[in-house]
Amino acid sequence: MRTIQLHIPDSVELKDYDFSMIIASKLYEEAKLSAGQAAEIVGLSKRAFIEMLGKYGVSVFSTSIADLNSDIANA
Repeated sequence: MRTIQLHIPDSVELKDYDFSMIIASKLYEEAKLSAGQAAEIVGLSKRAFIEMLGKYGVSVFSTSIADLNSDIANA
């Protein structure tokens, strides 16, 4: 796993956890990471990560039409 270092201005008043969650949730939203991989970045269980997504404006459900049609066909 890679490690990156960010230099955030002191004027940005967010906790380190929030930065990690924002990055992980965005990568999950863009399908770059699975929920389990994103949860690992933040140090949460997969379930806890999924429960927190709404707070960061990310839906658990895919917005892809193809994915939605596949879900409907498999329901």
